[in-house]
Order: sequence, then structure tokens, then C-alpha cells
Amino acid sequence: MLFASPVIFHQIWRFVAPGLYRHEKNVLLPFTIISTLCFLAGAAFGYFIVFPPAFRFLLGYASEILDPLPAVSEYFSLSLRLLIAFGIVFELPVLMVFLAKIGIVDTRFMRRNRRYALLVSFIVAAVLTPTPDIVNQLLMAGPLIVLYEISIVAVAVFARKTFIGFPAKTGEEDDDNPEGSSR
Repeated sequence: MLFASPVIFHQIWRFVAPGLYRHEKNVLLPFTIISTLCFLAGAAFGYFIVFPPAFRFLLGYASEILDPLPAVSEYFSLSLRLLIAFGIVFELPVLMVFLAKIGIVDTRFMRRNRRYALLVSFIVAAVLTPTPDIVNQLLMAGPLIVLYEISIVAVAVFARKTFIGFPAKTGEEDDDNPEGSSR
């Protein structure tokens, strides 16, 4: 599936692109590329940094009575869960820039709510890590906190202008909308 993803994304793009305006294509293509790179960076971080301690933790249940004999399916299940979890977590800057572009968040809001982001980072880490040990939870919460700080900078740099530009009110009523409210 991972090796087929470029072909799948290309086919999706070929399906979606004809229905987009030029300015929408100019925005969507960089977001797609950056999003893919962030996901791959998160998956690599999860596999090379977090997976070894997680696997050691699971093997730590060994005793004289209990021999750790993980099946290949369990190994793949753990690694796949870590890859997906960290891939999604590393999408945080892209998500925050997108939310800023559509006008939901801004840098002032993000700085003001930093302490809540810290709390949410540890809650997300506790929920998403497949092993219940504190080391793996810290290995997820740490990058989440760093990614939140990167998101603040990314929002300040990339989200100066919003995607959705509503036309200014001119006082004229629309024929289809006699109340004059915006759509």
C-alpha cells in the first residue's frame, strides 16, 4: 500500500483536478506535497525512534514461565499502529495552517491556548500509543508539543491571507436572496 500510494494519489488528483479552479489547484498541490512529507516524516519517526523502545517494552514481560514469542502479525500490527499514529500526529502543522487559512485560528489564539495544547498533547499521546508505558507516551507527547510550536510559526508565516474571500457587502440585495444575508 505504501509503495502504491503515489499512483493512488495521482489517480485521485486526475479525478479531482478538472473540477478545480486554477487558484484552487495552486493551493491544493503544495498542501498535498507538504502533507505527504509530514506524514512520511512522522511514520519514519515512529518506526525508527519510537518502535524500538515500544517493542522492548513488550518483550520486557519475559520471565522464566513466559517466553516472548511475538508473531509476525503482532509485530506488523504494532508497527502499523505506530506508523499511522505518528504520521497523523505529524500532520499538526498542516492542519493548523489550514485552520488559520479558513479563519478558525490565528497565532494570538494559539499562543494564548498553549497550556491547553500541552494538556491535549499528553491526552492524545495516552490514547494513541499502542503500549501503556510512559516512555512511549512521552515520545509522542514531546513531538506533539514541538509540532504545536512549529505550527505557531507556520501559521504566522504561511497563513497571512485566508483561502475564503467573501465579497464585501455593497448594500445591494441579491435577486435569489431577498433578505440580503450572505450565503
